[in-house]
Amino acid sequence: MPIRRLLIANRGEIAVRIIRTCQRLGMEAVLGASEADLAGVPARLADQVVRLGPQPAAASYLNVDAVVAAARAVRADAVHPGYGFLSENPRLAEACARAGIAFIGPTAEQLAVVGDKLAARRHAVETGLPVVPGGEVGGLAEARALAEQVGWPVLVKAAGGGGGRGLSLVTEPAALEAALERAAAEAGAAFGDPRLYLERYVASGRHVEVQVLADGTDAVHLGDRDCSIQRRYQKLVEEAPAPGLDEDLRSRMHEAAVAYARRLDYRGAGTVEFLVDPGRGSFYFLEMNARIQVEHPVTEAITGVDLVAEQIAVAEGLPLRITQDAVALRGHAIECRITCEDWRHDFRPSPGAVTRFALPVGPGLRVDTHVQSGDEIPPYYDSLVAKLIAWGGDRAEALERLRSALRRFTVEGVATTVPMHLALIEEPEFVAGGVDTTWFGRFLQRRRAAVAAVAGP
Repeated sequence: MPIRRLLIANRGEIAVRIIRTCQRLGMEAVLGASEADLAGVPARLADQVVRLGPQPAAASYLNVDAVVAAARAVRADAVHPGYGFLSENPRLAEACARAGIAFIGPTAEQLAVVGDKLAARRHAVETGLPVVPGGEVGGLAEARALAEQVGWPVLVKAAGGGGGRGLSLVTEPAALEAALERAAAEAGAAFGDPRLYLERYVASGRHVEVQVLADGTDAVHLGDRDCSIQRRYQKLVEEAPAPGLDEDLRSRMHEAAVAYARRLDYRGAGTVEFLVDPGRGSFYFLEMNARIQVEHPVTEAITGVDLVAEQIAVAEGLPLRITQDAVALRGHAIECRITCEDWRHDFRPSPGAVTRFALPVGPGLRVDTHVQSGDEIPPYYDSLVAKLIAWGGDRAEALERLRSALRRFTVEGVATTVPMHLALIEEPEFVAGGVDTTWFGRFLQRRRAAVAAVAGP
């Protein structure tokens, strides 16, 4: 079914990004926005704007009925959920299907499978993918027994969610009971699902993910991304391809991701995430994200593929337009997530008026943003204001372009993480490539110690 009018049920930079592709495809872009976003950059770029509801996300961007009603009101052929909010909610996919509206993403059944971490893990095992030793736990005694079996320390995880919620590192048996109670309460509040599972903690692991595209019959990969620089399990910097990875291990991960997508008869864009243990030369399946990722621009930079356009084509019922042999990975790309946070004060949110917003330009640079000088950053939503992507013929060139761009990235009126990113990419360990998921914590400790030493007693 050809899609001529698309409702974008999201906000911020991803809404702008989807609008740009719609414009290129000659498709009408309708923005579904909350009251807080009716006058923002995405609203000014869209062909039409429809109100979803009040400022709180629960009454607008997270309201399935409001999104479907808006799509019906403007006679949209399809709904694109972007990332976050309702992007992986089976209820929205089901509601769209009932309304005869195409959902830009996988089926409700596929969303349900990958959204349940235990079900996703079972499918991984049945596909032959390696998983971190562990399993579901129903109580303290069961959790203690499993922890002794897999070895300490362990991670307690929520079965029905992500984003670091309901996740806790437990280093000793005495702390397990409190961790289980805390994780179950947080998971129940965030996802309505208090189920937990436990895994062995891989201390020096790297977070590497593989981008896949599938049409329900076939699947291809578009290379990998390293997302190991994280704070509280939230990604800060991503790059493609993952630097310093053993090529045989890389190839096996690519094959595993494609096999997983094929097992699910997956449809659309998705990301299969792995934990890489460089010391053992092994990798483990973590989860699958059934949506466009925040970090998708680095994959676009090294492949030349418009992932949003491919999502739309699959939703129209077209077979994959890309064969594996045609996927060519060229150069290296790095993305920095620029947020309105004061990183020197424990990443305190910094909403407010942006008095000046000047973006860097130059070869190999891309900035995805929804902000202009004079805009107000509301306190209601995620603090991401821009993504800075630098591409180069190799990693060294990408780093140099990124360094130069960060120095020219000017934001006044609110605090941002631009200075943090500039300090981070100057660190010798980052420049060498291949840091693990605990590296950013050590980086912050060194910076705080250096500041304290200068300040004195």
